[in-house]
Amino acid sequence: MKLSTILFDLDDTLYPPSNGIWSMIREKINEFMVINLDYSQADARTAQQSFFHQYGTTLRGLQTEFNIDPVKYLKFVHNIPVNEFIQPNLELKSVLAAIPTRKIIFTNSDRWHTNRVLEALDISEYFDEIIDVLDMQPFCKPMLGAFELAFEKLRISDPTECLIVDDNMRNISTAQSIGMRTIWVNHQPDRENLHHYQIQRIEEIGKAIHNIYSKEE
Repeated sequence: MKLSTILFDLDDTLYPPSNGIWSMIREKINEFMVINLDYSQADARTAQQSFFHQYGTTLRGLQTEFNIDPVKYLKFVHNIPVNEFIQPNLELKSVLAAIPTRKIIFTNSDRWHTNRVLEALDISEYFDEIIDVLDMQPFCKPMLGAFELAFEKLRISDPTECLIVDDNMRNISTAQSIGMRTIWVNHQPDRENLHHYQIQRIEEIGKAIHNIYSKEE
């Protein structure tokens, strides 16, 4: 099976959730909702979870129900000290350097946040392009429309030649439904779920790709 493109998620995929960056982003989302939409702290937390499950991201929920400005929202929630949470990852840098396939960031975050994370990890040079949440409008992962827009922008005609690396099972499921190969970055591996190739650390990605594609030769 040919592999022409690898789509990488960003947050909680290229770095572990234990570093706390996503927890801070969630707090910034709550703060945005309290300041701009008159939510209480408790109601903001509840609504954030509801929007995430119903729409794929809190942003899409707020756009749909309140017609908020996505750029204003993204600038606010990603205004965090990234370098205090993320340091250069020399092991990941070496692994990515050894993968010759075209590598794309495919994220529900924005380009500004993505570039800051990649720079903090010191791996920017290994990615050919970024497809961010604004590129996917009016969709977002895990919506099929987001994948279709990404394929159009990347000039991908055959999804079966693509691999996605993501920590979100809903994104993995959409990818599988259209024939993509998948690697689930599951920081707490599910030993009973044998339907998805899993890795616990993103640094295992090189070995995982070899294992998947060597079996199909």
